[in-house]
Amino acid sequence: MRNSRRSAVDPFIVMDVMEAARAAEASGRDIVHMEVGQPGTPAPRAARDRLARAMETDALGYTVALGLPELRAGIAQLYRDWYGVDLDPARVVVTAGSSGAFILAFTALFDTGDRVGIGAPGYPSYRQILRSLDLVPVDIETSVEDRYQPVPVQLAGQDLAGLLVASPANPTGTMLDRDALGALIGATQAAGASFISDEIYHGIEYDRKAVTALEVSDEVYVINSFSKYFSMTGWRVGWMVVPEDHVRVVERLAQNLFICPPHAAQVAALGALEARDELEANLAVYTRNRELMMAGLPDAGFDRIAPPDGAFYVYADVSHLTDDSRAFAREILDEAGVAVTPGLDFDPARGAGTLRFSYAQGTDRIEEGLRRLRAFMERRSG
Repeated sequence: MRNSRRSAVDPFIVMDVMEAARAAEASGRDIVHMEVGQPGTPAPRAARDRLARAMETDALGYTVALGLPELRAGIAQLYRDWYGVDLDPARVVVTAGSSGAFILAFTALFDTGDRVGIGAPGYPSYRQILRSLDLVPVDIETSVEDRYQPVPVQLAGQDLAGLLVASPANPTGTMLDRDALGALIGATQAAGASFISDEIYHGIEYDRKAVTALEVSDEVYVINSFSKYFSMTGWRVGWMVVPEDHVRVVERLAQNLFICPPHAAQVAALGALEARDELEANLAVYTRNRELMMAGLPDAGFDRIAPPDGAFYVYADVSHLTDDSRAFAREILDEAGVAVTPGLDFDPARGAGTLRFSYAQGTDRIEEGLRRLRAFMERRSG
């Protein structure tokens, strides 16, 4: 039986690294996980308790396609609390994780063959989801001087139907300030293209608050999720904010593609919105881990990095150490017992010379991982 041309997407390399790390653990080895972009903490207690109560009284059947009205209202309140943005809950679409939101957004906004700009390095699934929908991902090669974020001049002559920007970004953790974000939105809209803002790491910031695209314009798509700040990766519940005249378009697509987001995860998400104290305690752990990484990685020999403003990643240039980041990551796993992600996942053109280190786990594991990396590099250079 034949496969479609659209199915010929690249693997998600970090998932392969996770499998290699799992196999190593199954053989009895202790592995420090610096590859995976997920918190080491479970869903907040309030989320789990709320779902436990609902399971006793509710059949948890289908919800409406756009999500539980109470959850959509809670998300709208979050924008008032975090950014001072007065958001109509009717514009909020609850999705099956941010991945479901990307599928809905790309399908609602673009036609076959449309060109969509994405920053490189950037989250690899952007590129693969676009390809699977017969859209054309256009890598915009960013620089460390621009903190790995696109700049408006790079859009000229690209003939883009849309631009997707992430702030804080994966894999770099860098953010756009309001002026920079506004300039990109303005340049995109002036070209008649659509703007999508991936804000999945909002809430995980260190020295300043991230800016939502909704502070700049209502004519944007904003995507977020309960995965990162709310520590609910496996629950698969996210959301999207769309312009008022796009709600019905997205609703029709959601009805047919997904029916609804997982009901149980939506109930848990309602509880997570009430767990601010626990979530801020998680943020304090990431803050401490970031301090350790910014000191420990250079000490181990990984000193070509752009300090992250948010998220829980450090992106390192290791081109002076290797021209094959995938083999280098495997060497680190095999010899140091630390799982890290090759940059090829994020930047097909330049990623052979980069690695991503995640510091989302507990502080004791980050300390152990840095100790192992330092010892590994000392052996390697000796």
